[in-house]
Amino acid sequence: MTRQDRASLRALRRPTNSRLLSMLLILLALLTCWLPAPSQAATSGSVRVVQIGFAGPLSGSSARIGKSQMHAAELALAEANARGATIGGEPVIFKLLPQDDRGDPNTAALVATYLVKSGVVAVIGHWHTGASMQAASIYNTAGIPQIAPGSSGHQYTQNGYATSFRIIGHDDDGGRFASVYALQNLKARRIAVIHDETTFGTMLAAQFIRGVQDKGGEIVTQQLISSKTSDFNAALMESGKKSADLIFFGGLGPQAAALVLSMRRMSITAPLLAADGIVSPLFLQLTGTGGNGTFGLAPGQPQEKMTGWKKFQEKFNATYDDPIEAFAPFAYDAANMIVAAIQQTNSQQPARINAALHSMKYKGLTGTIAFDAEGNLNNPAFTIYQVQSGKWTAVQAYGKK
Repeated sequence: MTRQDRASLRALRRPTNSRLLSMLLILLALLTCWLPAPSQAATSGSVRVVQIGFAGPLSGSSARIGKSQMHAAELALAEANARGATIGGEPVIFKLLPQDDRGDPNTAALVATYLVKSGVVAVIGHWHTGASMQAASIYNTAGIPQIAPGSSGHQYTQNGYATSFRIIGHDDDGGRFASVYALQNLKARRIAVIHDETTFGTMLAAQFIRGVQDKGGEIVTQQLISSKTSDFNAALMESGKKSADLIFFGGLGPQAAALVLSMRRMSITAPLLAADGIVSPLFLQLTGTGGNGTFGLAPGQPQEKMTGWKKFQEKFNATYDDPIEAFAPFAYDAANMIVAAIQQTNSQQPARINAALHSMKYKGLTGTIAFDAEGNLNNPAFTIYQVQSGKWTAVQAYGKK
């Protein structure tokens, strides 16, 4: 190496002012990353943050229902924060921690584990019965109350967990009311039942069949399909061969929409009666005029008859672009009930919140809410709707008014 080469190498190794400045900036950035992040209390002006979990389908075929529920819960907490709340004399802010369970039981278990580790004091969720059942044991082990705003399968609250609550009626009642309407109002005598393999679809169909047979009606065929299929040809052909005058479907709304369109294509004139997720703006959007004449059972009283509905509707529509799905008011009430339990106990301890939920009688948007020993909603209401001129219209109410 020549003398000139060594001089050039020393110049490169010798930091210039600009290089020194760059090194200092990099070091400062690294130190910033290593410093602990400010606490939630510090970023909120020393106000304690109380996290409430939300779990539901935020992606997939039921995403619109899940997002509508999430928004309703967010709205309830925003209203609680605007009113101001304290625990032990200290101001608190309620914050929703939403997670997407994709309507899948295995994902629901992962979501439940994450919410528990994140320190939530209660959970609003899940929507699918299978997801709620899979997550229930995780919440119960942690002692965290879980209010399901859409899981209608009765077995969810038959697990013996004191932390499991349901804010809608279960399928034992829903299936019974649907069978009463099918026989008494629709005068159906030869009924075909099509249901998917999910916990919800299977148990709903079983309760409907039991109700029909107890009242002397006839189930002419029972067809099992995949919850992911859009091919109903075999099931509908069998229904046609049996001269069914009504088809009952146990499954979710988007698939019910595909079923109705298949019935129209095959010129099947028997009406369709389905439950829960079918009564939604999404069904109307997917079916268009083809949905006219379809009947759907939904939990609760008609929305326009809910005390405070107009105020809730105005606030929701002013805040979110998404439509209000039928299950949104139940998530709204679940969030408000959790807040009320926290304020009643003056505590954010899950065990105390859970105990309060068992004894509370809360007047919410969907009506008076109280739970039985299993965690089921006392005196649940159900409504039968029919699609008339492209709109869901309430035609029959059952249970609590």
